[in-house]
Amino acid sequence: PDGFGTGTREQAVSGAALLLALGCGLAHAQTSPEALALQNKINQATHKLSYTGTFIYQQGTRTEVSRIARIADASGSIEKLEVLDGVPREVVRTREGVRCYLPASQTVKIERASAQRDFPAILPDRLNELPQYYTATRGEPARIAGYDCVSVKLTPRDDLRYGYVLWADASSGMLLRARTVNEKGETIEQFTFTQLQIGPVARDKVRPKHAARNWRIEDAAAAPADLSEAGWTVNADLPGFRKIDEVRRKLRESQMVGQVVYSDGLAAVSIFIEPLSERREIMRTGMSNLGAFNIYTREVANHLVTVVGETPAASVRRIADRVEFKRPQ
Repeated sequence: PDGFGTGTREQAVSGAALLLALGCGLAHAQTSPEALALQNKINQATHKLSYTGTFIYQQGTRTEVSRIARIADASGSIEKLEVLDGVPREVVRTREGVRCYLPASQTVKIERASAQRDFPAILPDRLNELPQYYTATRGEPARIAGYDCVSVKLTPRDDLRYGYVLWADASSGMLLRARTVNEKGETIEQFTFTQLQIGPVARDKVRPKHAARNWRIEDAAAAPADLSEAGWTVNADLPGFRKIDEVRRKLRESQMVGQVVYSDGLAAVSIFIEPLSERREIMRTGMSNLGAFNIYTREVANHLVTVVGETPAASVRRIADRVEFKRPQ
């Protein structure tokens, strides 16, 4: 992924985005205290630990190896991720935002600070809300990258979201493997560390390799927005999913699109609204899939509405079908 486990619009969408369950029989299942304690430990480790390491990211049949370095101190975290396979990419994240260096095209893509969490954050800060939508139980231990790990299984209470299995170092709480599973228990996305060193990290490890002088700058230029003022009604209509961001952002050289992001704390869904009049290429509507991401595109009022979600296909389509436009009076 273009940075820290969240996936990107370029990888997840071939359109407007273009820029990482089990049934009701679980309705009365309870989260175990041990599982909740492990979730808290993982969450704390995400914010406090400095480390360097190498991990493998798997999405469907595609795999990618990346090297990461992270410094966490009083001034805030700094992370650098270098993708070691395929087209060279280097991503540096600071408090100010994210810079993605693409040496092949001599381009730097800039994303301002947003609600994205530090890698390898999977769990939200407000863990107390998760038991409404997921059952947490202790899973099987494992040895990963030389560390003795314990695990927690997060099973959805409905068919609107995926399940997760998380393995963390028993001592530090560092998340070493995260697996996303569908309603059949099949793995659809996973990252796992193959090498990890926890402890102080030298500053040069998080600096970009490229000076990037005279490189082309592509700025996402996102700004807060209220799409309802333009006549749009957008509602996730999924229990537990709350709106966490609503912006207008630059897509391509000058085109602006609307984006609304919803999340239940684990999974995220983005709705992109793009004027068809400004598109140069033809966009195929309907459903498509990329690993854990489902993408549904439909035309509404001479706009292209694209919903990208780390959720089952039915959830993505349900959201897309409820996006409506009514011209303001």
